[in-house]
Amino acid sequence: MSSRPVGIDIEAAPQKSALTHADGDEIIAAHDVHKTYAGAGEPVHALRGVTLSVARGEMVTIMGPSGCGKTTLLNCLSGLETIEQGEIFVEGRSIHDMPDTERTDHRARRMGFVFQFYNLLPVLSSVENVELPLLLGGVGQRESRERAMLALENVGLTDWAGHRPAQLSGGQRQRVTIARALVNEPAIVWGDEPTGDLDSTNANQIMDLLEDLNQRNQQTFVIVTHDENIGRRANRTILMRDGLIEGETIHRALGS
Repeated sequence: MSSRPVGIDIEAAPQKSALTHADGDEIIAAHDVHKTYAGAGEPVHALRGVTLSVARGEMVTIMGPSGCGKTTLLNCLSGLETIEQGEIFVEGRSIHDMPDTERTDHRARRMGFVFQFYNLLPVLSSVENVELPLLLGGVGQRESRERAMLALENVGLTDWAGHRPAQLSGGQRQRVTIARALVNEPAIVWGDEPTGDLDSTNANQIMDLLEDLNQRNQQTFVIVTHDENIGRRANRTILMRDGLIEGETIHRALGS
């Protein structure tokens, strides 16, 4: 990665995107992806031919103005939304060629999600929220509890395991959300404005945590954000506008 130029415009190299890794160790690869939403008037072309790749163990941020297609891209890459045209491969498999049940199972086993709003169940404690995906996936109660407690330890919340969301600060609730996203030891963690509901101090603490987990566990992180300070903390930032990728900025080499 370190040999690639900073801020390259992909239109200057349409045959070989600047977003394609030379080492070939891609965990996410998308080619000519299109996504359109039907509206009351004209259809909305949210993605208009997006090509990119993400290396295994990389942290990537996606940035651009409101309505440029950032969240749509994340949802399509993860298989939460379908596409009309193009190809998306995750861990070497075409995510959109999978039957619905298989795609759902793949997300549950191999992906984690962290959103701006915490989506924690208010009647459950921290540890119960974290262990819920394991229980739903058929993991036994004892193992689920042990793995949930380890996930909370990894985010520094062991002492808050018995607290419900209303008893936690915003930063603590987001840490529980991260623990829940990581409890299955996913290969890829997707974040949609994971610091958007936090003040700057808590946002930086959450990014410290995500960076540490990324480097310690070699998990891949793809994060949508509007915050340039957050964007610069990734290996690179993908820049979007009007459903297209304008280019990228490299901040640090993979593994550094």
